[in-house]
Amino acid sequence: MTKIELITEINAPIELCFDLSLNVELHQQSTSKTKEFVLEGRKKGIFEEGEVVTWRAKHFGIWQNLTGKIVKVESPNYFIDEMLKGAFKSLKHLHTFEYKDGVTIMKDVLEYETPYGIFGKMFDKLILTNYMKNFLKERNSFLKKAAESELHKKFIVK
Repeated sequence: MTKIELITEINAPIELCFDLSLNVELHQQSTSKTKEFVLEGRKKGIFEEGEVVTWRAKHFGIWQNLTGKIVKVESPNYFIDEMLKGAFKSLKHLHTFEYKDGVTIMKDVLEYETPYGIFGKMFDKLILTNYMKNFLKERNSFLKKAAESELHKKFIVK
């Protein structure tokens, strides 16, 4: 099992960061490099606990589907999503948020397991772990930019 942990500091309120992290349109825009879009499930707004979504994206030149479920939401502190069906043997993503000294600290803990035995483990070690880290960093960078600017108004309407 591979575990990736990332911390992103955001100069914005915790509630805004939390809502942006669960926002469908922001997710799609932040993953535009992989042309990610919703194939089945909520296409607008903020995901809620229990919702299932199937994403379609191009990774390594191959179109792939990943069906995930938002298994737990504790606003604005954390949420967990898990893969139900997709290219991984298993995948679980914990998103936590803490507000400290005027800054939201967003932490990602992504745990996944690759299929295909030793070949999957080699691919993970040589390529996939760095790919996944960079994928999350790009998404978090976009979220940070949105939260710290007027861009968030495009995604969150209050």
